[in-house]
Amino acid sequence: MLHIINKSPLSSVSLDTCLNTAAGGDTLLIEDAVYAATKGNAAEAKLKTAMGKFKLHVLMPDLDARGLGDRLMDGVIAVDYAGFVDLTSNNKTCQSWL
Repeated sequence: MLHIINKSPLSSVSLDTCLNTAAGGDTLLIEDAVYAATKGNAAEAKLKTAMGKFKLHVLMPDLDARGLGDRLMDGVIAVDYAGFVDLTSNNKTCQSWL
C-alpha cells in the first residue's frame, strides 16, 4: 500500500497517525509534509524509527520548492513526478492521510 501524506508534521497529526496505525508499505511525503524528511526537524527521529516498517519517499520538486533540497535525511528516497506515478502504479492501493 502507498501512504500519501501532504500535511506538515508541525500543523497536523497525519504523519503520526499514519506511522502509528498503518502496517507498513511505501510512504510518500508531498506538499508541506516534505518538512518531515529534512535533517534536524522535529519529526526526524520518528521517521528514522519508521524506516524499519516503511519505505520512505519524498517528492523532490516539493522539497526544492521550499528551498530544502540539500537537507534531505539519509535513507529517504527522493522521487520526481514520474516516480510518484510509478509508486501509485506499483502499489495495489493508495491511502491519503488527511
